[in-house]
Amino acid sequence: MAAIYQAVYRRASSLVCRLHSTYVRKMRYLNELKEDDSLCRQAQTSGTFYLFHNLSPFLQEVEKKYLVPQLSAAEMKRILKKCKETEQWIEKSVLIGCSDKHVPHFALDLGGLEKSVIESELKGSFTDLRRALFVVDEKDSPLLALAQSLLRWHDSHQYCSKTGQPTQKNVAGSKRVCHASGITYYPQMSPVVIALVSDGSRCLLARQPLFPQGMFSALSGFCDMGENVEETVRREVAEEVGLEVESLQYSASQHWPFPSSCLMIACHALVRAQQAEISMNSLELEEARWFSLEEIVEGLKREPRSSKEGDGSFLPWFPPKQAIAHRLIHEWVKQQTS
Repeated sequence: MAAIYQAVYRRASSLVCRLHSTYVRKMRYLNELKEDDSLCRQAQTSGTFYLFHNLSPFLQEVEKKYLVPQLSAAEMKRILKKCKETEQWIEKSVLIGCSDKHVPHFALDLGGLEKSVIESELKGSFTDLRRALFVVDEKDSPLLALAQSLLRWHDSHQYCSKTGQPTQKNVAGSKRVCHASGITYYPQMSPVVIALVSDGSRCLLARQPLFPQGMFSALSGFCDMGENVEETVRREVAEEVGLEVESLQYSASQHWPFPSSCLMIACHALVRAQQAEISMNSLELEEARWFSLEEIVEGLKREPRSSKEGDGSFLPWFPPKQAIAHRLIHEWVKQQTS
């Protein structure tokens, strides 16, 4: 009898803990906002707003730090009035999260309004997202990436792919519906693998033509239809640098907004040291090379602006902490030095 009582007590205690969990309450509240248009519309009156202009986030520079301001609903209405627009613009916002105290966060793109007026009024500037992710605090970068991806998805899915008729977003922006066909569209992410290749004592990094000068990163590529992660890593490494992966290990994942909304699946890939001669695919890569532990440690210390040498060339530097490639490189260094 005592055993039964203890089992019932443990289950009841577990349920109470879950119901009082800050995370559980927050997730359930966000789900309610996504499903209930009237509740979400009401939340817009007490929420905070992250501003964008043609998908570029708004930042403020304060004491050489870049901050991502959150505007109240009252401030939003004031800005819209200044731009001679109605409060209906707020309906274009999308839900991107909420605080532990259930203050909802929305993102709103003001593209089409006079950018200089907004920047002057709020004493900041709209900044390209790639640059913004390099300079904002680490806690802000995931939210900016999510916001831009969701805003971009809505901008490119305004019409039904079957009927060609306009689609309508719900208030939260968690879906779009074509009322002519009854089809509901949900935002999606494309799976991408990113692999740090090693031969045991060196790691391989590469440059694509679109990278900032001097920056090297891990290999990456989209998953093809029907592939699993392991198959994608092996194919991408073979295609890009002509090496055959012997084994791989999963590290972590990250949402990344470039070129659109991607789920980056990060792995460490091992190749044989005896078969580590690079045969680079010049159609995809500009440069690929092996780096020693010493070169990696030095490269991690460099910032983009400190990598340029007197002759105009650039010393290698690596992605910032906000990018999962940085995590892979850091993990590799830790493995080598442990």
